Amino acid sequence: MTAPPPFRVGLTGGIASGKSRAAEVFAQLGVPVIDSDVIAREVVAPGSAGLDAIRARFGDGLLLPDGSLDRRALRERVFADPTARRDLEAITHPLIRQKMADDSARAGGPYQVHVIPLLTEGVRKAAAVAAAAGDAAPAGRPRGLDRILVIDCPEQMQVARVMARDRVDEAGARAVLAAQASRAERLALADDVILNDRGPEALEEAVRTLHQRYLTLAAATTAPAGPGPALAAAAKTAAE
Repeated sequence: MTAPPPFRVGLTGGIASGKSRAAEVFAQLGVPVIDSDVIAREVVAPGSAGLDAIRARFGDGLLLPDGSLDRRALRERVFADPTARRDLEAITHPLIRQKMADDSARAGGPYQVHVIPLLTEGVRKAAAVAAAAGDAAPAGRPRGLDRILVIDCPEQMQVARVMARDRVDEAGARAVLAAQASRAERLALADDVILNDRGPEALEEAVRTLHQRYLTLAAATTAPAGPGPALAAAAKTAAE
């Protein structure tokens, strides 16, 4: 008899919210963590089919001297060219979805954390596509995730963190935030929220508390079969 897939928690949050540190704590607790950002880089590594396809579409000018992808140049290339961006997504998204599904199947565990920084943006895009097709906009948690955890922090604190981390001024930091989903949009999707405004010890304690809750939920819940379209929301372009 085939074992049911594990209980899956989608972890998301805005830039500089603390989601990477939260994911690290889950991993330290022995939870399998599958990070879509990491996978987005793996599928376009030197020698990969993804990088070969990008070279065929965009040329060798997007390669660095060591043969790796010049992600900054690619990002600039697709930013102002919607057709180029769609072509890039057509290359990378299926590869990311498949690798996330494969890694999830191999990882096992009582539950898993899937780090999906652009989860909210993916849900918003799916709703727009459905609306354009005349269908009802999808609502609620994406199929394939059993719970959504948002790492949240006050916007002014987020701005200050981006300024310190990226060495940009306030206007630059706010421009980065404006390009992402809003805080309200993320919170509207959340089943669980960690407000990361009290330092690393408080964040770690909140993660440990949720870990116990997720162990209990996972033991009592049979996850739906298959990776579901939540992995489609996770599929990010290799330029990001």
